[in-house]
Amino acid sequence: MSELHVNIKREDELEASEAYFQPFTKGADELTAAAAEITAEGHKAGFVNIVGNPNVGKSTLMNDLVGERISIITSKAQTTRHRITGIVNTPAYQIVFSDTPGVLKPKYKLQESMLEFSKGALTDADILLYVTDVVEDPTKNRDFLDRVARETIPVLLVINKIDLLSGNDALEELVEKWRSLLPNAEIFPTSAKEHFNVSNIMKRIIDLLPVSPPFFGKDALTDKPARFFVTEIIREKILLQYDKEIPYSAEVLVEKFDEKENSIHIMSVIYVERDSQKGILIGKGGERIKRVGIEARKDIEKFFGKRVYLELYVKIEKDWRNRENKLRAFGYIE
Repeated sequence: MSELHVNIKREDELEASEAYFQPFTKGADELTAAAAEITAEGHKAGFVNIVGNPNVGKSTLMNDLVGERISIITSKAQTTRHRITGIVNTPAYQIVFSDTPGVLKPKYKLQESMLEFSKGALTDADILLYVTDVVEDPTKNRDFLDRVARETIPVLLVINKIDLLSGNDALEELVEKWRSLLPNAEIFPTSAKEHFNVSNIMKRIIDLLPVSPPFFGKDALTDKPARFFVTEIIREKILLQYDKEIPYSAEVLVEKFDEKENSIHIMSVIYVERDSQKGILIGKGGERIKRVGIEARKDIEKFFGKRVYLELYVKIEKDWRNRENKLRAFGYIE
């Protein structure tokens, strides 16, 4: 199996950490104080699952609600491939958000697995957020929408990107159209990008949460392991820097994650399906893949707050999107 190996050396000084990524847990003193206030009686907890068609802003909304950058965001459809959990904790409640892949008609086994993540989100939610936007056809993927309409749990319909509308008349017309499609849903016109009306969605979610003890530790931000976020960061850089089939034919697997007190050594493999894709991914003299590594390393360092030594390999795995054993290895099939 052919491969390219690229070492991404860090710069002399770690760049200043930004709000772009935050560590997994809060400070120990804060956690101890919060835990002391939690009582079984009156504490709320629940699962809030976010579903909808591709490219409507589900991941942007998820990150805004969680207050951390859990899901990767690009302008490309099918950016989210997995079901990704982000957890919000206070002494009074715990909200377990799930971002899901956009609903689509599958063309290969990978997309079948992605659709199963979205369908599964309809079966285990306490509250459902159905996200649409002001430009998509409301009847797109009507079968899935009809399933949402039959739900007996609370459904909050989020009409995202309203900053793109020209006036109130257009919004009122859109609200009425969606009210006929999801008559039992509460409607929230929103701009997640501009943080418009997101706080009201959060308030309503808190109101609707069932009384329950927490499902995860009060210091948890997600149920995903550290390696998962490394793969997502690398995959995001591929999505941002390549066009056409390359981002959709690429998958990332972390083979080594050696964490020390002040540094992490990561060895990761980027899989593509064909020789031609490998050549495009690498670029002339390895410049393009080197840029992916540099940008990924910066964000991995911000995420973990540590120095990172990143090794990238490029390998060919023919037709991996239609091979069940590979999809299982990449975490798409349990």
